[in-house]
Amino acid sequence: MSLPQRIAITGASGMIGSALVGHLKSEGHTIQRLVRRKPVSPDEVLWNPATGEVDLAALEGVDAIIHLAGANVGDKRWTKRYRAEILNSRLLGTNTIANAVTSLKPDVFISASAIGWYGETGNRAVKEDDRPGDDFLAAVCKEWEAAADSASNTRTVKIRTGLVLEPTSGALGRMLPLFKFGLGGKLGSGKQWWSWITLHDQIRAICYLLEKDIEGPVNLTSPNPATNQEFTSALARALRRPAIFPVPAIALKIALGGFSSEILGSKRVLPQKLIDAGFTFDYPHLAPALSALIDQQ
Repeated sequence: MSLPQRIAITGASGMIGSALVGHLKSEGHTIQRLVRRKPVSPDEVLWNPATGEVDLAALEGVDAIIHLAGANVGDKRWTKRYRAEILNSRLLGTNTIANAVTSLKPDVFISASAIGWYGETGNRAVKEDDRPGDDFLAAVCKEWEAAADSASNTRTVKIRTGLVLEPTSGALGRMLPLFKFGLGGKLGSGKQWWSWITLHDQIRAICYLLEKDIEGPVNLTSPNPATNQEFTSALARALRRPAIFPVPAIALKIALGGFSSEILGSKRVLPQKLIDAGFTFDYPHLAPALSALIDQQ
């Protein structure tokens, strides 16, 4: 962004949020982090998604609001209770922030979503104007995005994020220890498409969307999705290790329950809006991305 701005962020302590806060601060922007506990520093602002409360006075005059908070879909087994938590954490939080956006009228509101919107796509490549899927996460994403759309008088962007690659956390962080010991391999058939993006490009894309006149859903994925077989093979090559221990689909279903559908399912998602707007990825291809990420360790 060309000029320093005041930006409020929920989910600032998460993988994406903490990296985004650090980057924006390095660019000279003033960051206000929304927290659920009593604020203990000048840059913290109280909000309570359970009650719909936000300290609006502390946010008066804010230029942008970025909403990233929500229960992690991969942290626990998808029991009936945790499914409700996944949905409610998104609806309560997004409705609360959308109401705040309507009152505060910032220049832009960026709200998290996910490529789960598309459901199972098989080998079919999808972009932002494609239909939603019909599984659990697709239903969550539809309600999640509808809540963001309730904000008025502000340019609203819904970022449909794919598999974010970062070597110390997320899916890649979980896979690396096994692959380093030569115990990795394809998951299930390996034919399912994984739509990925490096954390580096994720942050760059969010900053791009802060200043560009783009609204509505935007896919945050590399322009070159890979099959799971391609992904695991590229990771093994980057580590100079074999990938000879495939994990059967039934084992994943037993270990992960409902979340296994996200590992075994296929989502071939293209970032068409970013491409059309002229955004350039620093890491558009998987092999160089994985090599760079491993070199960071």
